[in-house]
Amino acid sequence: MHAPVDTLDVLGPESRERLALEGLELRLEHVRALSILVVMRTLLIIGTDKGAFLARSDAARTAWTIEGPLFKGWRITAIGRDGGRTFLGVNSFVYGATIQASDDLAKWRQVDGPAYPKDGTRKLTQIWKVQPAGGALFAGVAEAGLFRSDDRGDTWKPVAGLNDHPTREKWMPGAGGLCAHAIVGDPTNPQRMWCGISAVGVFRTDDGGRTWQSKNRGVTVVLEDKTTRDIGYCVHGLAQDARDPNLIWRQDHKGMYRTRDGGDSWEKIERGLPSGFGFPLVREPRRRALYAVPLESDEFRMPPGGALRVYRSLDGGESWAPSGKGLPGEHAYDVVLRGALALDAQDPPGIYVGTTGGTVYASRDAGESWQALPFGAPRVVCLAAFTE
Repeated sequence: MHAPVDTLDVLGPESRERLALEGLELRLEHVRALSILVVMRTLLIIGTDKGAFLARSDAARTAWTIEGPLFKGWRITAIGRDGGRTFLGVNSFVYGATIQASDDLAKWRQVDGPAYPKDGTRKLTQIWKVQPAGGALFAGVAEAGLFRSDDRGDTWKPVAGLNDHPTREKWMPGAGGLCAHAIVGDPTNPQRMWCGISAVGVFRTDDGGRTWQSKNRGVTVVLEDKTTRDIGYCVHGLAQDARDPNLIWRQDHKGMYRTRDGGDSWEKIERGLPSGFGFPLVREPRRRALYAVPLESDEFRMPPGGALRVYRSLDGGESWAPSGKGLPGEHAYDVVLRGALALDAQDPPGIYVGTTGGTVYASRDAGESWQALPFGAPRVVCLAAFTE
């Protein structure tokens, strides 16, 4: 029998040196990759009634530092990002509603628009959403309208096909006003997009915004118009599947719904939810989990039974269950508004909820456990999470 031979023993000195160097380089690459993973941190932008705050986590997302407020005393109503540029929708009692833009979160400038004509009857009172879609940037506003920017938010123009829709004269506001607050694009087709308007419904364009069709079949109407049958639906939030753009979920005034055909038809999906009423709704792309925060009812806008719970669905909405521990189980009566539920892009995903009482809760394990961030914020209006 032959004694076992180490492969390196039969190689010459130069070959052994080359393999050693290659192995070292490979190990260094592994170290670099691990280092990249270790230093990934979450930036959470918190929009409140009195300004914006920047919460930055450590690598483990267990410790947080707080900066701000930015735009002290101004109401922050929307947070968006396009590439490396961040946008804030801000609102002042004196100066009105504007969009502020920054490339470094330190220096900010007011952009040109969006705005309605000064001599018109519509007034722009709030920026509700800033969202990239179809190679452009869109802003949803109140009084309800949609605006488009093709220069990364520097200038804006109205999307006339929606703003001057044939049903426009019959549009009615919900409790939060007449607002275009939800924008969902189609990653596979830049000509296709959805917009949610309260209390009108969901509209879809298939031709780049030139024309829009109401997409509300199967949803319970809230404000019925006897002559115009395809409006009067109060959508609260939309969430889209990352793999199938036709698969969309809808938190509505009258229930939780799902469409598998891009909005042509909707079905109610509420098994396990304590109520069909709520505001925020998000879809996590990796595990494909849905998250929502139900309230008791339209009449009693508070967590059911005084227990704040984020409900999760792991089967596309077929069933729901409360997620994790660490949220207040009693005497909790604050509301989570439609923009105050956010996800980060880490694995496992971080989930963040902000309340009207000024508490922000964070989960670093996809909702299994929760902790409160270490500061008391003003009333939280919106959240957005990014990886740094």
